[in-house]
Amino acid sequence: MSNTASRPLAGLLWGLAGVACFSGTLTASRLASFELDPIFIGLGRALLPALLGGLLLWLTGSPRPTPGQWRRLALVAGGVVIGFPVFSTLAVAQVPASHAAVFGGLLPLATAAFATWRGGERPRPLFWLFALTGSALVVGYAWWQAEGGWQGADGWMLLAILLCGIGYAEGGRLARELGSWQTICWALLLAAPFLLLPVWWYRPAAITHWQTWAGFAYVSLISMFIGFFIWYRGLALGGVARVSQVQLLQPFGMMLTGMLVLGEQLNPGMLLVTAGVVVCVALGRKAV
Repeated sequence: MSNTASRPLAGLLWGLAGVACFSGTLTASRLASFELDPIFIGLGRALLPALLGGLLLWLTGSPRPTPGQWRRLALVAGGVVIGFPVFSTLAVAQVPASHAAVFGGLLPLATAAFATWRGGERPRPLFWLFALTGSALVVGYAWWQAEGGWQGADGWMLLAILLCGIGYAEGGRLARELGSWQTICWALLLAAPFLLLPVWWYRPAAITHWQTWAGFAYVSLISMFIGFFIWYRGLALGGVARVSQVQLLQPFGMMLTGMLVLGEQLNPGMLLVTAGVVVCVALGRKAV
């Protein structure tokens, strides 16, 4: 296989691994929210990764970002370190993770749209057709599975998805310049000083269940740290618009973890819709 062909394929494989990491995020957040305040979860989950990331950057002697890159890192930090964690946790504190997963079907579109706007990527019209079709399948199925109906938490999830989309798109661009793990580490360090006071203010008085710590540990180490090492590498290798489409599978991973961990009910029709989404991802990859 030629190098030009292998890089997009490698990007998709890294992207799928990242999606697998992120699929447990809403379930872990809901698990932690039974005893922890959503603000504490959404912001506190970044502090340990920021410490680890700073140590890693120091040990490897990574060069500091330029002033222009710092400004772009602020978009990453606002989107994926602060925005999505806080607003998605506010949502899953009120509704089941399977209901919040409805909006995960919009994340690939949001990421691709911001990549087009911010990064100059120009997918062909056919790509957008497959992206819209896959998103419609995911949102339609998830909405039906969640028995429909708008709730107050839905507004939080819409805002979370928009902020996450721009954080993913800008982070994917920066990963080509700074490196995949360096991008999320610098973004975490940038955000950390602003998190200390609200995390202290919303700290829990006591935690009585180990599941709370398990959920918080997952969103801290996997969702906020290791998952981004993998995800941004995929975006850098395969292109933001193309690789973002594998996120069409993420809502089903979210539903599956909700079923296995929280006992939330799923419909067997998920398999048929998943097959349709896989076809959309494959066709969309060829249409970029």
